[in-house]
Amino acid sequence: MAQYVPRLEWSERALQARQFIFDFWAEHGRGPNLRQAHEGTGLSRRDLVQAYKELQTGIVMVVDQDSPNCDIIKIPPYSSFPSQVEMYLDDRFHSFIGCAHEAVAVSKMPHFAGRELRLETYCACCLEPMSFRSREFEVIQTSHANPLVHWSSPLWDWVHEDMKSMCDHVNMVIDADHALAFERQIGRRGILFTLEQVRTFVEPSIGVRGWDYHWPSITMNPEGLIAHFRHLGIDLSPWGL
Repeated sequence: MAQYVPRLEWSERALQARQFIFDFWAEHGRGPNLRQAHEGTGLSRRDLVQAYKELQTGIVMVVDQDSPNCDIIKIPPYSSFPSQVEMYLDDRFHSFIGCAHEAVAVSKMPHFAGRELRLETYCACCLEPMSFRSREFEVIQTSHANPLVHWSSPLWDWVHEDMKSMCDHVNMVIDADHALAFERQIGRRGILFTLEQVRTFVEPSIGVRGWDYHWPSITMNPEGLIAHFRHLGIDLSPWGL
């Protein structure tokens, strides 16, 4: 259970593994397997697997702990499977991005400093294509006038064990009407963010992610997030708040 886990003091092997994975993914558009991680870090199989488990506890990545190879499922902003968002660099496909929030955040990664990214996604309701362009954490162009991000999983269900389900519930919609239609399809209510509210929400962690070798682990505190969302002006009434 990752909720309420105190901030971790990272081991050096976790720091090494994290830095290597981010650098490798930015260069290759995919995550490394254990051989590539071993060759890049010098860490043994055992140290790599234990580092990955540590990083999952600190809400940095998601791995399949039942796999002998501890398969990497995602390490935000990246996803190892076809997600809702595709990222293009120089108009060539680079990688899948973990969720709509990460689509806003990914251009802040140090590997893409000064470069324009194109993010291709779709409306969760009707699957109409949607896209926007971003450079260094600034959205500079959108395909739709006022796109929104819909979050359909209540805060108390975020990160029970890992963050995959949380990310899967974060999707783009064309507008509030499409958000309501999507809610009817999936049978659950959600909250809505503007792209600027997303940017403000993720900025504290995105400002250090990838830039600081020692950037801290993340903690998941639903009560603290409720207060933060209220400060951002997010309407929490769909969740009875």
